[in-house]
Amino acid sequence: MNSTNQRAPADPRMASVRVSAALLALVMIFSGFFGARAVSASAAALPPPSPGRQLITVTADSYQKTTATLVAYTAEGSRWVKTYGPWTANVGKSGIAPPSQKREGDGRTPSGTYGFDFMFGIKPDPGVKFPYRQAFSYDKWNDDSTSPLYNEWVDARHADPGVAPENMVTPPAYDYGAVIAYNTKNRTPYLGSAIFLHISSGAPTTGCVSLPVDELLQVLRWMDPKHSPQIDIRVA
Repeated sequence: MNSTNQRAPADPRMASVRVSAALLALVMIFSGFFGARAVSASAAALPPPSPGRQLITVTADSYQKTTATLVAYTAEGSRWVKTYGPWTANVGKSGIAPPSQKREGDGRTPSGTYGFDFMFGIKPDPGVKFPYRQAFSYDKWNDDSTSPLYNEWVDARHADPGVAPENMVTPPAYDYGAVIAYNTKNRTPYLGSAIFLHISSGAPTTGCVSLPVDELLQVLRWMDPKHSPQIDIRVA
């Protein structure tokens, strides 16, 4: 046999290079696939935007966490645009209740998506677009599940606010706030009451969502009832 037709022995180093290249290609393919899924999952976490809509998301790492990440979004065309945040918010001292599991006095913030009823505060209207109700010593929030006025703001001069009502003159937490429309329509006994977005004291709440005053005022002034703002509270 002519020696010029003999094949040289395979170089093991070249085989190693070919295997490494193949593995790298597979890694890139799978990384791209799962990366795309991660982006899709993140986008899917928000509801579809609609013109002029406002959305506040409050997301905790687990149901037991007493802090969460708050972000405010404005819908522009077919996408959500971040307006404020991410900021750290305080939630219930017992964390966030799983869907439909919030109960009166459990110290948990209800999960779910809710609108807002009105804004309030011990101090005068800071320039918000929502109806604003200033609180005085006789203003209470009825937390009594056996009362016909359960989960309502009550003027104690004219009506019975129930047993152990919430005092709406509670500084600095209630210097400014907004009523989250949790159980405010049906007012079902024992499902929880007095769920607000209010000023943080630096500690967990008894079921509300709270922010430092400067951040809270930015959100309250931005919220506009004609844009139907909603708050979405969930665990990531």
